[in-house]
Amino acid sequence: MNLGVLTLMALALAVTLSITTSLNVGLLSIALAWFIGVYLGGFPVSEIIGGFPVNLFMTLAGVTLLFSGAQANGTLEKVARHAVRLCRGRVGVVPILYFFLGGGLASMGPGNIATAGLLAPMAMATAVRMHVPLFLMAIMVGNGANSGSLSPIAPTGIIVSGVMERIGLGGLEIQSWLYNFLAHAIVAFTGYLVFGGWRLLARRDRVAESGEAVEPLDRKQVLTLVLIGMLIAGVVFRDIHVGMGAFAAAVVLGLLGATNTDEAIRRMPWGTIMLVCGVTVLINLLEMTAGMDLFVDMLTSITSQSTIIPFLAATVGLISAYSSTSGVVLPAFLPIVPGLDENLGGGMAEALAMTMNVGGHLVDVSPLSTIGALCVAGAAAGPESRKLFNQLLAWGLSMTVAGALICFLLFG
Repeated sequence: MNLGVLTLMALALAVTLSITTSLNVGLLSIALAWFIGVYLGGFPVSEIIGGFPVNLFMTLAGVTLLFSGAQANGTLEKVARHAVRLCRGRVGVVPILYFFLGGGLASMGPGNIATAGLLAPMAMATAVRMHVPLFLMAIMVGNGANSGSLSPIAPTGIIVSGVMERIGLGGLEIQSWLYNFLAHAIVAFTGYLVFGGWRLLARRDRVAESGEAVEPLDRKQVLTLVLIGMLIAGVVFRDIHVGMGAFAAAVVLGLLGATNTDEAIRRMPWGTIMLVCGVTVLINLLEMTAGMDLFVDMLTSITSQSTIIPFLAATVGLISAYSSTSGVVLPAFLPIVPGLDENLGGGMAEALAMTMNVGGHLVDVSPLSTIGALCVAGAAAGPESRKLFNQLLAWGLSMTVAGALICFLLFG
């Protein structure tokens, strides 16, 4: 069998298993790349190992270490609680605040999943106290967290930026972030109005967000925010390496006793890091064996310039609804952009990449994805929780259609 076909089949197997099992397919991808590349393809082991993305690994490890420390010392939770209290009990404003709070926190560096893990339980409890529909609150907090996922210093943004740099589309980090934010804002605020947000805005009563006073930031938390701010400024204005800068900030926090470094390391999402890096090893072999060209030829045989944007958005979205967007889907699909663009006549590379980024993320409020699941977990067990699961499942799947339409309008 052709080695490219075999490698493409291995990637398809990895994607399928990521949908149907709890196996970390990053580890599987490394094993498949080693077996196919060395024993069937005759490549030296060093070339297979060379596909491991060292720069990406260091960047993800540094950023997640810093923000795991910020979670461990309570900085992010306290910032979130202070922000929610700004609403002063205005019921209709609270879901809107959770959207922007989610987008802001995720963009600062923790990323979408960590932000949803922090905010979703708080948001769902707030919804119950203020008599806000759980579904409406889940839409706002879930899409809010996802809207900041492609920030240049957030884990998913780092992953996407690295892949886009490798395929010749570097320098588009801000555009990717803003387009993703815009798309999530469109669907979130449409959902907010359709599912009763306008009635909440019309309510004149005010409900206390919490009876508990929120303590001011302590010295450790202020220091954490200062270092995060310095990191962001350094990345934006001095072009420092975000991973190395984050490692340095984490070391300073540890030396000054502002966080427990061992606890921060335990909180790091090692499974996700290995998922992304492992799949990248297999993608590298796919490129080495011309399997990528076969994949591109398959797609261009069933699409055209006029249909590729909605088709790609719906396809990537449907797979992302069941699989990891940042760990599996985007690392697998983004590398085909140059070949796909060439086969379609050129001039569409940026639009194709943005379509994948946006289409892949819009579905992630599905309860089959981590963010949607966190929202469901934040609701009390019982009929309401089951109802929320079904509502979010329908919402997530409908985003494959909404994503196709939005991407066609933005990029088609």
